[in-house]
Amino acid sequence: MAKSTTTRRRRPSIVDAKQAVDLATAQSYSENVFFFVPNLIGKFILLFGYTRVIMAGLSLHYMSYHPIYCTLLYGVSCLLDAVDGMAARALKQTSKFGAVLDMVTDRCTTSCLLCYLSAAYPSYSILFQFLIALDFSSHYMHMYSSLVTGSVSHKLVTSDVSRILSLYYNDSRVLFFFCAGNELFFVSLYLMKWTTAPSGLPFLEHYTYPQIMASLTFLIFLAKNIINVIQLWKASKILVGVDLAERAAARVAEAKKVDSGEKQINHSS
Repeated sequence: MAKSTTTRRRRPSIVDAKQAVDLATAQSYSENVFFFVPNLIGKFILLFGYTRVIMAGLSLHYMSYHPIYCTLLYGVSCLLDAVDGMAARALKQTSKFGAVLDMVTDRCTTSCLLCYLSAAYPSYSILFQFLIALDFSSHYMHMYSSLVTGSVSHKLVTSDVSRILSLYYNDSRVLFFFCAGNELFFVSLYLMKWTTAPSGLPFLEHYTYPQIMASLTFLIFLAKNIINVIQLWKASKILVGVDLAERAAARVAEAKKVDSGEKQINHSS
Protein backbone atom coordinates (compact mmCIF):
# COMPACT_ATOMS: atom_id res chain seq x y z
CA MET A 1 0.00 0.00 0.00
CA ALA A 2 2.76 2.42 0.92
CA LYS A 3 4.63 1.65 -2.29
CA SER A 4 1.61 2.30 -4.52
CA THR A 5 0.90 5.54 -2.68
CA THR A 6 4.48 6.68 -3.26
CA THR A 7 4.30 6.01 -6.98
CA ARG A 8 0.95 7.74 -7.28
CA ARG A 9 1.75 10.87 -5.33
CA ARG A 10 4.61 13.20 -4.65
CA ARG A 11 4.80 16.47 -2.80
CA PRO A 12 3.79 19.17 -5.30
CA SER A 13 6.18 22.08 -5.79
CA ILE A 14 5.02 25.25 -4.10
CA VAL A 15 4.87 28.08 -6.63
CA ASP A 16 3.16 31.37 -5.94
CA ALA A 17 0.61 32.43 -8.58
CA LYS A 18 2.52 35.65 -9.36
CA GLN A 19 5.78 33.72 -9.57
CA ALA A 20 4.17 31.23 -11.97
CA VAL A 21 2.93 34.06 -14.22
CA ASP A 22 6.41 35.63 -14.25
CA LEU A 23 8.03 32.31 -15.12
CA ALA A 24 5.58 31.69 -17.98
CA THR A 25 6.17 35.21 -19.31
CA ALA A 26 9.95 34.93 -19.17
CA GLN A 27 10.30 31.35 -20.47
CA SER A 28 12.92 30.91 -23.17
CA TYR A 29 12.23 29.80 -26.72
CA SER A 30 14.05 26.50 -26.15
CA GLU A 31 11.87 25.65 -23.14
CA ASN A 32 8.51 27.16 -24.02
CA VAL A 33 5.65 24.99 -22.76
CA PHE A 34 3.19 26.79 -25.03
CA PHE A 35 5.11 25.42 -28.00
CA PHE A 36 5.79 21.88 -26.81
CA VAL A 37 5.17 19.55 -29.75
CA PRO A 38 2.25 17.73 -28.06
CA ASN A 39 0.58 21.05 -27.39
CA LEU A 40 1.16 22.04 -31.00
CA ILE A 41 -0.45 18.81 -32.15
CA GLY A 42 -3.34 19.45 -29.83
CA LYS A 43 -3.76 22.98 -31.15
CA PHE A 44 -2.33 22.88 -34.66
CA ILE A 45 -2.33 20.66 -37.70
CA LEU A 46 1.15 21.77 -38.70
CA LEU A 47 0.76 20.92 -42.39
CA PHE A 48 -2.33 23.07 -42.87
CA GLY A 49 -1.89 25.58 -40.06
CA TYR A 50 -5.32 25.00 -38.51
CA THR A 51 -5.64 24.63 -34.80
CA ARG A 52 -7.52 21.73 -33.24
CA VAL A 53 -9.83 24.22 -31.55
CA ILE A 54 -10.49 25.96 -34.86
CA MET A 55 -11.24 22.60 -36.47
CA ALA A 56 -13.80 21.89 -33.77
CA GLY A 57 -15.25 25.35 -34.32
CA LEU A 58 -15.46 24.79 -38.07
CA SER A 59 -17.21 21.48 -37.50
CA LEU A 60 -19.82 23.36 -35.49
CA HIS A 61 -20.13 25.88 -38.30
CA TYR A 62 -20.89 23.09 -40.81
CA MET A 63 -22.97 21.04 -38.39
CA SER A 64 -26.33 22.49 -39.37
CA TYR A 65 -25.96 22.17 -43.16
CA HIS A 66 -22.93 20.09 -44.25
CA PRO A 67 -22.63 16.77 -42.37
CA ILE A 68 -19.65 15.50 -44.38
CA TYR A 69 -17.41 18.48 -43.62
CA CYS A 70 -18.63 18.53 -40.04
CA THR A 71 -17.91 14.83 -39.46
CA LEU A 72 -14.47 14.96 -41.06
CA LEU A 73 -13.38 18.02 -39.10
CA TYR A 74 -14.80 16.68 -35.85
CA GLY A 75 -13.26 13.25 -36.37
CA VAL A 76 -9.76 14.57 -37.15
CA SER A 77 -9.93 16.92 -34.18
CA CYS A 78 -10.77 14.00 -31.90
CA LEU A 79 -8.08 11.75 -33.39
CA LEU A 80 -5.44 14.38 -32.64
CA ASP A 81 -6.35 13.87 -28.99
CA ALA A 82 -4.75 10.40 -29.14
CA VAL A 83 -1.71 11.62 -31.08
CA ASP A 84 -0.72 14.42 -28.72
CA GLY A 85 -0.57 12.07 -25.72
CA MET A 86 1.78 9.67 -27.52
CA ALA A 87 3.93 12.58 -28.68
CA ALA A 88 4.13 13.98 -25.15
CA ARG A 89 5.44 10.70 -23.74
CA ALA A 90 7.79 9.99 -26.66
CA LEU A 91 9.36 13.47 -26.61
CA LYS A 92 9.27 13.77 -22.79
CA GLN A 93 7.24 16.97 -23.10
CA THR A 94 4.36 16.18 -20.77
CA SER A 95 3.05 19.28 -19.02
CA LYS A 96 0.22 20.37 -16.77
CA PHE A 97 -0.78 22.95 -19.37
CA GLY A 98 -0.99 20.27 -22.06
CA ALA A 99 -3.03 17.94 -19.85
CA VAL A 100 -5.55 20.65 -18.98
CA LEU A 101 -5.70 21.93 -22.58
CA ASP A 102 -6.38 18.38 -23.73
CA MET A 103 -9.19 17.83 -21.25
CA VAL A 104 -10.83 21.23 -21.81
CA THR A 105 -10.80 20.79 -25.59
CA ASP A 106 -12.33 17.32 -25.29
CA ARG A 107 -15.08 18.47 -22.93
CA CYS A 108 -15.95 21.50 -25.07
CA THR A 109 -16.13 19.66 -28.41
CA THR A 110 -18.25 16.83 -27.02
CA SER A 111 -20.62 19.18 -25.19
CA CYS A 112 -21.10 21.29 -28.33
CA LEU A 113 -22.11 18.19 -30.28
CA LEU A 114 -24.48 17.17 -27.48
CA CYS A 115 -26.05 20.64 -27.58
CA TYR A 116 -26.81 20.10 -31.27
CA LEU A 117 -28.22 16.65 -30.53
CA SER A 118 -30.48 18.21 -27.90
CA ALA A 119 -32.01 20.36 -30.62
CA ALA A 120 -32.09 17.51 -33.16
CA TYR A 121 -33.79 15.12 -30.70
CA PRO A 122 -35.89 17.39 -28.47
CA SER A 123 -37.57 14.41 -26.79
CA TYR A 124 -34.15 13.40 -25.42
CA SER A 125 -32.83 16.88 -24.66
CA ILE A 126 -32.89 16.30 -20.90
CA LEU A 127 -30.74 13.17 -21.38
CA PHE A 128 -28.15 15.05 -23.46
CA GLN A 129 -28.10 17.85 -20.88
CA PHE A 130 -27.49 15.26 -18.17
CA LEU A 131 -24.61 13.76 -20.18
CA ILE A 132 -22.99 17.20 -20.52
CA ALA A 133 -23.32 17.83 -16.77
CA LEU A 134 -21.96 14.37 -15.94
CA ASP A 135 -19.01 14.73 -18.32
CA PHE A 136 -17.94 18.12 -16.94
CA SER A 137 -18.56 17.38 -13.26
CA SER A 138 -16.88 13.96 -13.22
CA HIS A 139 -13.74 15.18 -14.98
CA TYR A 140 -13.51 18.41 -12.99
CA MET A 141 -13.88 16.67 -9.64
CA HIS A 142 -11.46 13.92 -10.67
CA MET A 143 -8.88 16.50 -11.74
CA TYR A 144 -9.34 18.51 -8.54
CA SER A 145 -9.16 15.45 -6.28
CA SER A 146 -5.91 14.46 -8.02
CA LEU A 147 -4.44 17.90 -7.36
CA VAL A 148 -5.35 18.07 -3.67
CA THR A 149 -3.91 14.59 -3.03
CA GLY A 150 -0.62 15.50 -4.71
CA SER A 151 -0.91 13.27 -7.77
CA VAL A 152 1.43 14.21 -10.61
CA SER A 153 -1.31 13.40 -13.15
CA HIS A 154 -5.05 12.79 -13.11
CA LYS A 155 -4.37 9.65 -15.15
CA LEU A 156 -2.25 8.05 -12.42
CA VAL A 157 -4.97 6.07 -10.68
CA THR A 158 -3.90 2.95 -8.80
CA SER A 159 -5.99 -0.16 -8.34
CA ASP A 160 -6.24 0.40 -4.58
CA VAL A 161 -8.28 3.53 -5.33
CA SER A 162 -10.34 2.06 -8.19
CA ARG A 163 -9.58 -0.98 -10.30
CA ILE A 164 -11.91 0.23 -13.04
CA LEU A 165 -10.40 3.72 -13.25
CA SER A 166 -6.89 2.27 -13.02
CA LEU A 167 -7.53 0.05 -16.06
CA TYR A 168 -9.31 2.89 -17.87
CA TYR A 169 -6.57 5.49 -17.45
CA ASN A 170 -3.39 3.40 -17.33
CA ASP A 171 -3.99 1.37 -20.49
CA SER A 172 -3.97 3.72 -23.49
CA ARG A 173 -5.74 1.11 -25.64
CA VAL A 174 -8.65 0.88 -23.22
CA LEU A 175 -8.85 4.67 -22.95
CA PHE A 176 -8.86 5.09 -26.73
CA PHE A 177 -11.45 2.32 -27.19
CA PHE A 178 -13.98 3.86 -24.83
CA CYS A 179 -13.41 7.48 -25.85
CA ALA A 180 -13.52 6.69 -29.58
CA GLY A 181 -16.58 4.48 -29.19
CA ASN A 182 -18.38 7.14 -27.18
CA GLU A 183 -17.68 9.82 -29.80
CA LEU A 184 -18.67 7.46 -32.64
CA PHE A 185 -22.02 6.89 -30.96
CA PHE A 186 -22.72 10.63 -30.79
CA VAL A 187 -21.53 11.19 -34.36
CA SER A 188 -23.79 8.33 -35.49
CA LEU A 189 -26.77 9.98 -33.83
CA TYR A 190 -25.86 13.19 -35.65
CA LEU A 191 -25.58 11.44 -39.04
CA MET A 192 -28.87 9.61 -38.51
CA LYS A 193 -30.63 12.95 -39.01
CA TRP A 194 -29.03 13.28 -42.45
CA THR A 195 -28.96 9.75 -43.83
CA THR A 196 -32.07 7.90 -44.96
CA ALA A 197 -30.64 5.53 -47.58
CA PRO A 198 -30.64 1.89 -46.39
CA SER A 199 -27.30 0.15 -46.17
CA GLY A 200 -28.28 -2.84 -48.29
CA LEU A 201 -26.17 -5.13 -46.10
CA PRO A 202 -27.41 -8.71 -45.61
CA PHE A 203 -29.88 -8.93 -42.71
CA LEU A 204 -29.48 -5.18 -42.18
CA GLU A 205 -30.77 -3.90 -45.52
CA HIS A 206 -33.48 -1.76 -43.90
CA TYR A 207 -31.06 0.10 -41.63
CA THR A 208 -28.79 3.02 -42.53
CA TYR A 209 -25.06 2.95 -41.86
CA PRO A 210 -25.35 5.50 -39.02
CA GLN A 211 -28.08 3.41 -37.39
CA ILE A 212 -25.86 0.32 -37.59
CA MET A 213 -22.90 2.24 -36.15
CA ALA A 214 -25.03 3.63 -33.34
CA SER A 215 -26.17 0.10 -32.47
CA LEU A 216 -22.60 -1.21 -32.45
CA THR A 217 -21.29 1.60 -30.23
CA PHE A 218 -24.24 1.95 -27.85
CA LEU A 219 -22.80 -0.40 -25.21
CA ILE A 220 -19.45 1.41 -25.38
CA PHE A 221 -21.27 4.73 -24.86
CA LEU A 222 -23.16 3.24 -21.92
CA ALA A 223 -19.99 1.81 -20.33
CA LYS A 224 -18.12 5.11 -20.83
CA ASN A 225 -20.76 7.06 -18.95
CA ILE A 226 -20.92 4.45 -16.19
CA ILE A 227 -17.17 5.04 -15.84
CA ASN A 228 -17.93 8.78 -15.59
CA VAL A 229 -20.34 8.05 -12.72
CA ILE A 230 -17.69 5.93 -10.98
CA GLN A 231 -15.15 8.70 -11.53
CA LEU A 232 -17.49 11.26 -10.00
CA TRP A 233 -18.25 9.03 -7.00
CA LYS A 234 -14.59 8.16 -6.33
CA ALA A 235 -13.53 11.80 -6.63
CA SER A 236 -16.30 12.82 -4.22
CA LYS A 237 -15.15 10.21 -1.69
CA ILE A 238 -11.53 11.37 -2.01
CA LEU A 239 -12.49 15.00 -1.42
CA VAL A 240 -14.67 14.04 1.57
CA GLY A 241 -11.77 11.97 2.94
CA VAL A 242 -9.43 14.95 2.58
CA ASP A 243 -11.97 17.13 4.40
CA LEU A 244 -12.25 14.59 7.24
CA ALA A 245 -8.46 14.31 7.53
CA GLU A 246 -8.03 18.09 7.61
CA ARG A 247 -10.81 18.49 10.19
CA ALA A 248 -9.25 15.78 12.37
CA ALA A 249 -5.84 17.45 12.10
CA ALA A 250 -7.41 20.80 13.00
CA ARG A 251 -9.04 19.25 16.09
CA VAL A 252 -5.73 17.73 17.17
CA ALA A 253 -3.97 21.07 16.68
CA GLU A 254 -6.68 22.86 18.64
CA ALA A 255 -6.48 20.29 21.43
CA LYS A 256 -2.71 20.72 21.63
CA LYS A 257 -3.16 24.49 21.72
CA VAL A 258 -5.66 24.27 24.57
CA ASP A 259 -3.49 21.77 26.43
CA SER A 260 -0.46 24.03 26.03
CA GLY A 261 -2.49 27.00 27.29
CA GLU A 262 -3.65 25.07 30.35
CA LYS A 263 -0.09 23.99 31.14
CA GLN A 264 1.10 27.60 30.97
CA ILE A 265 -1.71 28.68 33.34
CA ASN A 266 -0.88 25.89 35.80
CA HIS A 267 2.81 26.71 35.62
CA SER A 268 2.23 30.42 36.25
CA SER A 269 -0.08 29.68 39.17
